Amino acid sequence: MPFPGGLWWLLCCRQGFTLLRRDYGEADREADGEAEEEEEASFELRAQGDQGSLEVSLSQPTRSSSGSERSLLVAEEMRSLIVEKGPEPVEDDPDALIKGWLQREVRGGVKTPWIRPRKYWFVLTPDSLDYYSSNEKGARRLGSLVLTSLCSVLWPDKQTYKETGYWSVTVFGRKHCYRLYTERLKEAVRWVCAVQKVIDSKAPVQTPTQLLMRDVEEHCGSPEVLEQIYRCNPILRYTSSPLYAPLLPFPYGSLDQSAPGPRSYTTLRDEAVKLFNSLQQLESERDPVPLMQGVLQTCLDLPPLVDEIYCQLVKQTTEPPAPGGQGDLHYWQLLTCMSCTFLPSPPVLRFLRFHLDRTESRFPTSEMAKYACFIREALGKTKGRECVPSLEEILVLMRRQEMICTVHCPGAPACSVAISSHTTAQEVAQELVSRLGLSQSPNLFALYEQSRRREHPVGSATLLADVLTRFENLAGEEREQDPPCRLCFKHYGFLDTDNVPRESLEFALLFEQAHEMVLRGYVPTSEETLQTLAALRLQSLNSDFSTHAPFPRLEELFPPHVLHARLPAPRHRPPAKCRGARLRAGLLAGGLWGQALAKQRAERDQRLRGRLREEGASTMAAILEKWKLLQGMGRPEAMAAYVALVREWPGFGSTLFDVDVRAVRHRGCGIGGGSPGSLPLCDPPMSPQSPVGAARQRLWLGIGAKAVSLYKPGEPEPLDSFCYGRISSFGASDSSTFHISVEDRDLLFETSQVEEIAQLLNTYLTSAATRQPALSPEPAPSPAASDPSVPPRGLCPAAGPWQQQPPVGSFHSQPGAQCGHAGCS
Repeated sequence: MPFPGGLWWLLCCRQGFTLLRRDYGEADREADGEAEEEEEASFELRAQGDQGSLEVSLSQPTRSSSGSERSLLVAEEMRSLIVEKGPEPVEDDPDALIKGWLQREVRGGVKTPWIRPRKYWFVLTPDSLDYYSSNEKGARRLGSLVLTSLCSVLWPDKQTYKETGYWSVTVFGRKHCYRLYTERLKEAVRWVCAVQKVIDSKAPVQTPTQLLMRDVEEHCGSPEVLEQIYRCNPILRYTSSPLYAPLLPFPYGSLDQSAPGPRSYTTLRDEAVKLFNSLQQLESERDPVPLMQGVLQTCLDLPPLVDEIYCQLVKQTTEPPAPGGQGDLHYWQLLTCMSCTFLPSPPVLRFLRFHLDRTESRFPTSEMAKYACFIREALGKTKGRECVPSLEEILVLMRRQEMICTVHCPGAPACSVAISSHTTAQEVAQELVSRLGLSQSPNLFALYEQSRRREHPVGSATLLADVLTRFENLAGEEREQDPPCRLCFKHYGFLDTDNVPRESLEFALLFEQAHEMVLRGYVPTSEETLQTLAALRLQSLNSDFSTHAPFPRLEELFPPHVLHARLPAPRHRPPAKCRGARLRAGLLAGGLWGQALAKQRAERDQRLRGRLREEGASTMAAILEKWKLLQGMGRPEAMAAYVALVREWPGFGSTLFDVDVRAVRHRGCGIGGGSPGSLPLCDPPMSPQSPVGAARQRLWLGIGAKAVSLYKPGEPEPLDSFCYGRISSFGASDSSTFHISVEDRDLLFETSQVEEIAQLLNTYLTSAATRQPALSPEPAPSPAASDPSVPPRGLCPAAGPWQQQPPVGSFHSQPGAQCGHAGCS
């Protein structure tokens, strides 16, 4: 009897959906297909409790293994992970922890209208998550997800509920994941907690690679056993086949897959397999440097992959087909870069050291042995990097050489310093202090990182290799006319500027740094004095006036902000109050009136530029006239006169920071107690004559060797000044707020230079402690001998803990301690 047409259509659709599930690997399967699911389970996982002797006959985890042997191995493993269930009634399962109806997502997703979520009866046991066709006795089990310690579960997502109307529960397994849905949030949370509890109760699993690493470590003294382990286990040796599973265990469906920034990643397991494919490309790459940097960047973004890459590199450098060939050396070169960037975990580190020793003993005079020796030394120095090696550093590491770093010294030729991947800024600064003859100077020096946007000191413990990598990254982002980033060697702490010899190199550094302060507007003085300083600068550069002398640009002699201050301020029209007026203004601005307004703005800008050129020409003429009056003055005299004029400002020697005064609170808030012209002692009430009102105000925070001062920008006299003996505590409240407690006042500042302020304050305090005379009549020991934390003479102290986490630094003045500052009597 032929089937009706509607029945034929239904059978064809059912068969088509079955083919779709088969082609796309859907986890739905019938009870008689459970062997296929068991075959896809993780064959490389082993329970940690299995302490029996390891059979050294494990096969390489590739698709080329025998299907019957692999099925047998998986079947034995699955029986150790989960208890076999027969067709007993569902309701009579004694191992069920939680059961209930849930909807499972079918291929196509919830949003697709032609396939709806299907409802199944789910049962959670201590070993697996099973689902059945119904809750009746004798119902068939349609699928099972084995739960191990590597599984993970996602909590219900509110965004999914808004889009679909269901609360989702996602359970990740090795090959598949179950996306379950329910209409009640309480039920979803109950399932998530129960599944997570089962996952947490599982013993950690280990891969064959981990077990073999332990075996190698246990039998490192038996060469015969080791050779048998390497001979019988291809997973430890080089392979030209792709890898279909990572060598180390990673969570299924890791919740922390994505790295910050523009890069996007999949699961850790997938990224580990992709990285092995990238490693295999190294063998035939003519220029492997970009590929190496990409692998290093992935490891930096995903730290759990560091151990995996180390294991993969050890595997590929063990018994390669052509030892010492180009492909093999590329692996060793990447291993060299890894050793200078990342430090593996202790088990992997021990395995790596054994591999290096084994390579050196088997190939003592080869290039591989030289790389192994270099890697062993690098592992003893590596402590972690902020950036991956630059392209230049990778090229240098491939040759096992050192980099050449250029450090610019204002007023002196640039210095070239040989550095490695582990050289810190303090080591380079110490070498420059010794090379330039500044060891006896009482002042402090440091390296500065200069870019178009800012200049800031480099932390003492900062690796210069990371700084050079940042320079390389910024070079690709900046425009052609922007000056390149560079390192400079400059004064960091001015402890004694009066006794610097004029003929010394330090005085030239002091002169150049004073000129930088003038150009930035950090020396408040009259315009006449600024023109005199510019003339002295020309005299120091070109000697006597000459029309043929090279002439620098005006902005290199005179502060540009002074010229801009002469221009008239633009007039702003008050905004229209009426809505109709604003609407008419908007309509007119979009038509012909808008073109006329744009033309007027262009004409106004052109007039302002013309006015600025006129002001610049007049200022240059005045500077030239003053330059002619310096006829016969030598370069040392011009520099000395320049520094003497700048030193007339009382704040000379202080490092100025732009801050916004957020609050000035008085503990107890008693009225009075402040000196005339000083900052107010409390927020409410606040005097009308106070420089700091209710609104925030931009000020200069000057950090000097003897005192901390507050200046109004452009004013030569400080608003308030207090020596370190009056400061009870200071520190960073958060990443952008710095507080200083002065006797009965708490000052809060907003600034982007919190770490630099804290570091400089601690530097001056450390220097003051080392210069303080001992109270006992016995001779005081040298700072280096008494305290190992005291830095060498002429260097800023090592970076404190505030560079990692903004702390609250505090110190207390000793009774009877004398400051020596004029305002602290």
